[in-house]
Parts: sequence; C-alpha cells; structure tokens
Amino acid sequence: MTHHHLEIDSLRIALDGTVLLELDAHIGPGEILTVMGPSGSGKSTLLAWLAGFLTGDFEASGHAHLDGRDITHLPAERRGIGLLFQDPLLFPHLSVAGNLRFGMPRATRDKPRQVETALEQIGLTGFGDRDPATLSGGQKARVALMRLLLSRPCAVLLDEPFSKLDTHLRQEMRQLVFTQLRQAGLPSLLVTHDRDDAAAAGGEVIELTH
Repeated sequence: MTHHHLEIDSLRIALDGTVLLELDAHIGPGEILTVMGPSGSGKSTLLAWLAGFLTGDFEASGHAHLDGRDITHLPAERRGIGLLFQDPLLFPHLSVAGNLRFGMPRATRDKPRQVETALEQIGLTGFGDRDPATLSGGQKARVALMRLLLSRPCAVLLDEPFSKLDTHLRQEMRQLVFTQLRQAGLPSLLVTHDRDDAAAAGGEVIELTH
C-alpha cells in the first residue's frame, strides 16, 4: 500500500481584499483533518482551492503538495484528489456496476471480478445490474464511496458527506467511510458543521471563526 501525504503550506485566500482563511496543515496516510466553521467562513473555498476549482474572483497564495509534488497550479483532473459530496451524484444512465467501472482506471475497467469484489466490500453483493434510482439513500452513498476509492485517488476531500442522511444511517456511513479511508492510507480533509462527524473522524480539528 502506498502511503500518501497532503500538505497545505502558508495558504491565504482573500476575496475583495478581505482575508477568508489562512492555513498550514499536514495530513498523513489515513489521517482525517476536520475543518469546521459557520457558513461563509471559507470551508467550501478551501475545498475548491485544493480540488482546483477556485474561481478567479479569489486571491490565493500558498502551496498544496501531494506526496511531495506541488499540485497548486495543476488542473483538477491531474491533481489525484477524490471528492465525496453531500449527494452521491451517481450517473442515472449507468447501472450500479457501470457507475463503479466509470471510476476505475481505463486499464482495469474490463475486470468484472474487481467490480464484484468492490460490491462485496460495501455489502451490496449482486447489486451490479441495478438501476441507481432503485437504491436507498444509504446504498447510493456506499456506491459513491466505492466509486471514489476505485478511482485510486492519492487524497480525498469530504464535503459534508453525511449531512443528508438520518441519524442511524449517518453513524453507519461515518464508520464505513472513515474505515475505508484509513485502510487505503489516504490523507483526507473533512468539512462539516457536525461535531459528531469530527469526533468520529478522530483526527485534528481546525475551526474557522469568520
């Protein structure tokens, strides 16, 4: 297993001359850094900067390094960062297996056994031919997680991924997601409003205050 590291060095992001956030952080293999704060404090802006989607309205300085490689100015598709959102964002025109294959590197897409094994890992054995529309919210969240892992990211960003789940399902998905990320040795950054999310993540917590 490759051990990945994500570093944020001297990040400073401003909008119209007002500083939104300043941050230095190092996230080691399997570690989860949680960033909390009220709406407008810069959480989504931080994710956009790391993922490569920050718009030109913002002034950003500082660097992001992934496994020692400076990714600050790389296009999003070359950064090696995976994202998990509030919504599963499954492709409605693809089966469950098709959604998983979409996340896989091209060279491995013709290996049906890999898809079957992935479904087994998330407790969805036999679901490959199902239409995503027939899945429950928790099942969709599991497929989204496995699609992300199959894409072989070097780091993961989690944007309030549990916020639309009910209490019981939220606890179940926290355990599944954090366990999978730790086992894969992926440095992860979680943005959330929920202190229970932060506690379950078990890592450092940074609170943005403005």
